Amino acid sequence: MAPPATPPRPIGPELAAIRRRNPDLGPFFDEIVIGLREAGVGAAAPVVGDVFPDFSLPTVDGGYRRLGDLLETGPVVINFSRGRWCPYCAHEVAAWAETLPALAEVGARFIEITGEIGGGARALGSVLAAADHAEWAEVLCDVDHGVALSLGLAFFAGEPLLDFYRERGFDFNALYGSQAGFLPVPGTFGLDRNGVVRFAFVDVDFRNRAEPADVIASLAAA
Repeated sequence: MAPPATPPRPIGPELAAIRRRNPDLGPFFDEIVIGLREAGVGAAAPVVGDVFPDFSLPTVDGGYRRLGDLLETGPVVINFSRGRWCPYCAHEVAAWAETLPALAEVGARFIEITGEIGGGARALGSVLAAADHAEWAEVLCDVDHGVALSLGLAFFAGEPLLDFYRERGFDFNALYGSQAGFLPVPGTFGLDRNGVVRFAFVDVDFRNRAEPADVIASLAAA
């Protein structure tokens, strides 16, 4: 499979710019990340060569999608994010929206998975729906973070982190429709049409994300 003629633009520079807007928050989040890595959060997620577990999740419009059915049409990129409320996630999804033409060139679909309910999930869907080749993308709602938890891609945030977000107006009970206090770990997986993981990126540091160009290159080479 040939790579796309026009490679996606890098998203790293904009993510770095977001981080620079609040440099005083760096040490706080650095400590959180250290603790999560020491606890092994995200370490059990699928890796390259694994067959990605099948799942079925609701769409933002109330339907359902099963991974196995999506794979029948070709490769799939699965992207787990914290939701539209997170500026890093919002930029990441916008970048993937720009990337849909390149994904279409290699015959791959983009599936955004978020535990955010209601307006947040629909807002992410509207970003993708407004893009060129929007038919190649969809948002699925991971209610109560069920799929993320089964893959080791969610963790209990803990009171310091929950308090930090509450003080800034982010109520996880309202955002996720749950009082459990879990947060997803951002992760991106490129699957071939057999469901085999050809690209895997998982990082408990939510400020880091996979480059779309790297994901697409792995699928083009599969």
